[in-house]
Amino acid sequence: MHKGFLKVALIVGALAVMLGAFGAHALKDLVSQRVTVTFETAVRYQFYHVFALLIVAVLYKEFNQKWLKRAGYFIIAGFLLFCGSLYMLCYVQAIAAPGFKSLGPITPIGGLAFIVGWLCMLVAIFKQNKSAGFTV
Repeated sequence: MHKGFLKVALIVGALAVMLGAFGAHALKDLVSQRVTVTFETAVRYQFYHVFALLIVAVLYKEFNQKWLKRAGYFIIAGFLLFCGSLYMLCYVQAIAAPGFKSLGPITPIGGLAFIVGWLCMLVAIFKQNKSAGFTV
């Protein structure tokens, strides 16, 4: 499983760089400053949490795998819900599609998923595998 999280982190990291470059070079000419700021927030949180998922992948072998697996899944859910909803909001605003402001409430759920992912990592460290031979 740790290799799966590692693969997802690397793919999402590459996407973050590509989206960041798009936002810095092409998006500014297409949308308002407000939309650009929202897009930059999505990219920034996506990139921060790539590192969180990398940490999950690295810790997976040494600490409680059940909790680290949960952490990884919550972080992936955060990518989809938090970052994904912000990207969709930017897209909808860029094409001026009215009536799609209901995407906004999804973002905090994604933020909560990120928080739960971090807390699951903390629990994994406290409930480490007994076979690891060390204590926290």
